[in-house]
Amino acid sequence: MAGLYLHIPFCRQACVYCDFHFSTSLKYREPMVNAILREMELQKDFFKGETLQSLYFGGGTPSVLEHEEIVALVQKAFKTFRWAENPEITLEANPDDLSQEKLTQLKAAGINRLSIGVQSFRDSDLQFMNRSHNAEQSISCLQNARQAGFNNITLDLIYGLPNMDDEAWKDQVRQALNLGVPHISSYALTVEPRTALHHKIEKGEHRPLDEEQAARQFKILWEMLDKAGFEHYEVSNFARPGFRARHNSSYWQGRPYLGVGPSAHSFRAMHRYWNVSNNALYRKAIEKGELAQEYEELSEKDRFNEYLMTALRTREGLDLLEIEKTFAPEYSYYLMKEVEPVLGKGQLHLQNRRLFIPQEWRFHSDGIAASLFYI
Repeated sequence: MAGLYLHIPFCRQACVYCDFHFSTSLKYREPMVNAILREMELQKDFFKGETLQSLYFGGGTPSVLEHEEIVALVQKAFKTFRWAENPEITLEANPDDLSQEKLTQLKAAGINRLSIGVQSFRDSDLQFMNRSHNAEQSISCLQNARQAGFNNITLDLIYGLPNMDDEAWKDQVRQALNLGVPHISSYALTVEPRTALHHKIEKGEHRPLDEEQAARQFKILWEMLDKAGFEHYEVSNFARPGFRARHNSSYWQGRPYLGVGPSAHSFRAMHRYWNVSNNALYRKAIEKGELAQEYEELSEKDRFNEYLMTALRTREGLDLLEIEKTFAPEYSYYLMKEVEPVLGKGQLHLQNRRLFIPQEWRFHSDGIAASLFYI
């Protein structure tokens, strides 16, 4: 089933590593919400009647929205599209936004899953990343979310941070486990172009990141979470049984999704769409009843390579029967020829007509997948 993503392009302040589209000014929040409501109406036929299973508020920081704005967006989504029973409705939030009152409002608005951007339980790390919250707020908001009736909670953690040795990282993971969340998303700190961190490293104000440290801490992460009963179902995602993210899983499984809001991406059949990454241009187009987007038709090669990339990030890996059914015969022949040396190195396993990357190599999933691309 399909999913709907709403991009809320506002943050209280900019994190040093972030290259997502957002504005730190909330001045135009109300007209932006109106534009997103209008775009949903303009896109009402995108799914051609297909049933949706998930609604995801991303950004940016959706928790900066007022209660009435979230309610309006949820109601518009349910009025405009066809929905399955008990859909997953996720909202990304920063800990400093999640007061007890805010949590009660989110619950009343229909939000049933929270994605909380903790990133670290150490104040020194949070200050380095220029996060807007502190460690105490992270702990208290997670406890308060439980009290407000949220059982489906995921938190984000970042590893590979400077001045965070392996023992400190183990403490981070223990803290997350002690708080009892059923899902954890964890990412290596990366240097993206045009971010504050990129500029600091280029100017010599910060040393380059240590990839060996990130690889070690990734191993620590999956070993600790595996022992605690989490399944490592995607490179960066870990869940207790029954708590996999339905919305994100649809991306990795190649299901259609609609992205609404500036910079949001959509996918359906053989086409990919993306909205302009400019708040003013986006609003101006929507106000005229036009979609502010571009699109491309994916070639068979593009779709094959994308399937490799997304499927090999998951625990289940890729289905050779699916490749035979979906793509021309030359792609199956090519893949089986290319995987031989990779299987020999132990970087891929073949079992029951499925190719998957074993746990110890999953940190390198993207590179392994890229080595198999049809060129």
